[in-house]
Amino acid sequence: MKVKTSITLSEELLKAIDQRAKQHKKNRSDFIEAAIWAFIGQLIRNEQNARNPEIINRRADFLNQQAADVLACQVPL
Repeated sequence: MKVKTSITLSEELLKAIDQRAKQHKKNRSDFIEAAIWAFIGQLIRNEQNARNPEIINRRADFLNQQAADVLACQVPL
């Protein structure tokens, strides 16, 4: 469901939005909504990526043991 809202933007930004919306054959509202969803998606990916080192560090001993096991199975060339 769409809800009408009001925001304040600079004239410069509004001109850039209108120009790009026209290039992509979208109206202003659809263009802004797509841009915001893309930005939110990037924020979510950034948050997930920020958690990756914590997960890796928490599992480091297990992961290191797995790597050692794989290396032990390799045949010398």
